[in-house]
Amino acid sequence: MPELSVVLPTFNRLSQLKRVLAALERQTFPADRFEVVVVADGCTDGTNEYLRSLRTPFELVLSSQDNQGVAMARNRGVAHARADLILFLDDDVVPVPEWIAEHMQVLRQDDQVVVLGPMLPPPDVKLAPWVRWEERMLEKQYQDMIEGRWQPTARQFYTGNTSLAKRHIVAAGGFDPRFHRAEDVELAYRLKDLGLRFVFNPKAVGYHYAERSFESWLKIPYAYGRYDVVITRAKGQDWLLPTVLREFRGRSPLIRALTRLCLDRPRLSRVTITLLKQAVLLGDRLGVEALPRYACSGIFNLRHYQGIADELGGAAAFWQEMEKATNLRTTANG
Repeated sequence: MPELSVVLPTFNRLSQLKRVLAALERQTFPADRFEVVVVADGCTDGTNEYLRSLRTPFELVLSSQDNQGVAMARNRGVAHARADLILFLDDDVVPVPEWIAEHMQVLRQDDQVVVLGPMLPPPDVKLAPWVRWEERMLEKQYQDMIEGRWQPTARQFYTGNTSLAKRHIVAAGGFDPRFHRAEDVELAYRLKDLGLRFVFNPKAVGYHYAERSFESWLKIPYAYGRYDVVITRAKGQDWLLPTVLREFRGRSPLIRALTRLCLDRPRLSRVTITLLKQAVLLGDRLGVEALPRYACSGIFNLRHYQGIADELGGAAAFWQEMEKATNLRTTANG
């Protein structure tokens, strides 16, 4: 019986998957003490055939399903896992050799925790500028946690690199397949409600080889914005939306101005995003890192707040909720 099961969903990324599996073969943790459960989520690129023929030092379990999304794929992987401990990995995250050992070191001390590992930009490729910006934002969070500025929370639960006891996932009800984004943090909020603590281990590194077009990247903050509202209203996390809206007050003057100017003005918003994208590309071409950084931040936040507004019913509802959130904070502090 393995001590740990690595759950690895994949969808038509065979070349990336090969790199991830090769990294798992190089783990310092003994290969006879962990298994890898790969869930092929409707793959049509030869993934199933490749995995059936592959020989690995660890036990490789292949489970296939029609394309149903990553939440259902992870649930299927957990169901097939034989170990008491689950370590989630994405098919574009390449772990360092000590990765499993670092997760296990924490879990052996306390299985009432969720272990979070960093997903860092790979040193051997140049990512798209919007992906680099995203990676830098994660790195800033990691550095803040390392330096003790704040403690890890459910909001840092990204299933590209995280581990916990299987029984906690089952007790929480698993991933909600209705979520096509934010399915990981939504589960994490339920894990928090069960009393689990979140622990960050900076040595459990995975290198994130993210490949996203600008158009696909644009969809991410918008979806997270909509799900912030859904999780607040339908999932009993009443604290979430007021917290997100209060954080708006701490955003830069540029972001606040863009939001007030463009919210619910689709044509103006499209023009603004187009201009900011050109600034991103220009800064990337010239090697002026500050320009893509500020432009990407503006785009991401604008799309995020538009997602919130659309799910609430429009800009008027957004600003009403903003006022309520601010008043709640003022009352609490008073």
